[in-house]
Amino acid sequence: MNLELWVHPYTISDREFALFRDLIFRHTGIHMSDRKKNLVVARLSRRLRALGLGSFSDYYRYLTEGPDAAGELINLVNRITTNKTDFFRERHHFDFLRDTVVPQILRDATAGGQRRIRIWSAGCSSGEEPYSIAMTISELLERDRGWDVRILATDLDTEVLSRAHRGVYSSQQVAPVPVPYLSKYFDRVPDGYELKQAVKGLVVFRKLNLMDETFPMKRSFDAIFCRNVMIYFTEETKNALVEKLHRHLKEGGYLFIGHSESLMHMKHLFTFVRHTVYRKI
Repeated sequence: MNLELWVHPYTISDREFALFRDLIFRHTGIHMSDRKKNLVVARLSRRLRALGLGSFSDYYRYLTEGPDAAGELINLVNRITTNKTDFFRERHHFDFLRDTVVPQILRDATAGGQRRIRIWSAGCSSGEEPYSIAMTISELLERDRGWDVRILATDLDTEVLSRAHRGVYSSQQVAPVPVPYLSKYFDRVPDGYELKQAVKGLVVFRKLNLMDETFPMKRSFDAIFCRNVMIYFTEETKNALVEKLHRHLKEGGYLFIGHSESLMHMKHLFTFVRHTVYRKI
């Protein structure tokens, strides 16, 4: 038993939960059903204890009226967001990137296009996804130098972004990495495996809220990975996000989504390529 939780038990009323549900939705787009009450209590109780607050009503006032409301909102978001990810998760996406997306970019460059690759990992969590993209591209361009490759990796959670930027993972975390990649792209360090700078240098990590009305990126992307993010959104929020992602893709660019997500109702924006892979019309 967690003694700290036993000594300082917290409960949340229906009214308090409604306040937090609305606050979380406004800032993250995440919809919390009534079944998530226990999750909210479990994830936020530590913040109440750290701030010496006696109730969730006190915490809500702190978040909305306190002297460090903006800073504490970051802590709230960090606690509430889910960060499940793995290297080469949904392997077929990386196979498609290797076999179809990047070769098409190479052919376009041969025909007079720019030797530039731009990919966005939206909701990158602790970095396994963008680094998997970086390794996949590095393999293809190993003998073809002179390419300008940039992978933008964004997330709302500042804590996972910090870990991602460090690029150090445990033996368990790197288990899905193919053995040749592990020896080629990682260095053994005391606390696990660290990605080599050649891979790290391809990825730029930034904090970004996908609920913002507009995004600051000026150039379009060849592909966007936004996987297992929209499952937490309402249909309206999801549609608004997909329209924004569409605007940031090049003509013919690819959008990768999660295995339980679909864009079949948005045929005016994307054409279906294969399961969870769509192309901008």
